[in-house]
Amino acid sequence: MGRYDGLDVRRVDPEGQVVELVLNRPEALNALSTALADALGRATADVAADPAVRAVVLSSACDRAFCVGADLKERNTFSDDDLWRQRPIMRRAFGGLLDLPMPAIAAVHRYALGGGFELALSCDLIVADETAVFGVPEVSVGLVPGGGATQLLARRVGWSRASDLLFTGRRVEASEADRLGFIDRLVPPGRARDTALDLARQIARNSPIAVRHAKRALRQGFALELGPALDVEDAAWRAAASSPDRHEGIAAFVEKRPPVWPGERPRS
Repeated sequence: MGRYDGLDVRRVDPEGQVVELVLNRPEALNALSTALADALGRATADVAADPAVRAVVLSSACDRAFCVGADLKERNTFSDDDLWRQRPIMRRAFGGLLDLPMPAIAAVHRYALGGGFELALSCDLIVADETAVFGVPEVSVGLVPGGGATQLLARRVGWSRASDLLFTGRRVEASEADRLGFIDRLVPPGRARDTALDLARQIARNSPIAVRHAKRALRQGFALELGPALDVEDAAWRAAASSPDRHEGIAAFVEKRPPVWPGERPRS
């Protein structure tokens, strides 16, 4: 699908059902510059608009890091006005990942710090290998996390555990991250990307309509009281149940064959 500034976008399979977003600023350990953040915002908008895409993997081309967070060398040259101008670009980068209509999976190795950790948190699932190190050190440089960590981390691990990490800025190795519960798969060194791609392919085999509505129900219902949240689920159920995917899925199950979802049928 092409290369953006510091970001490669690849279709993993010929059908384009799984797309990989590859952070590729190895000279800066994938530090989030204004250009890279803008690339993420544009790339995620393009992927979100592509009906063929069923799952997304966010990975790193840098052996030494997933992403070390904001590019502080760039920011050291900023005036206050420069920083305010950068802010909406950064928000689009994180928001673009968070708002993808299809599931997104982060494949993390080595350092995922600050904004790098927040990129992973903006995905639905985090696969990390045993070399991964996480942290939100913003308070140590006079900042507050601005890519969603104060909200997304608490939703994954609870108020007190999030407070520990946010207020101390300490680093967490993969084994503790697994124990705290903010990663979803812990794998041997070098296996994060392959595991994330396998997981994406597994997701892509399911009904794309059902998966998208399931994600929408999760995201919209999470912050609601139970009654309204169940209404969100009901709306998602009705949308999936009235789609052609339901007919094909049930027919394929009864006939003991793989489903051919309507969107992927060959044209006559």
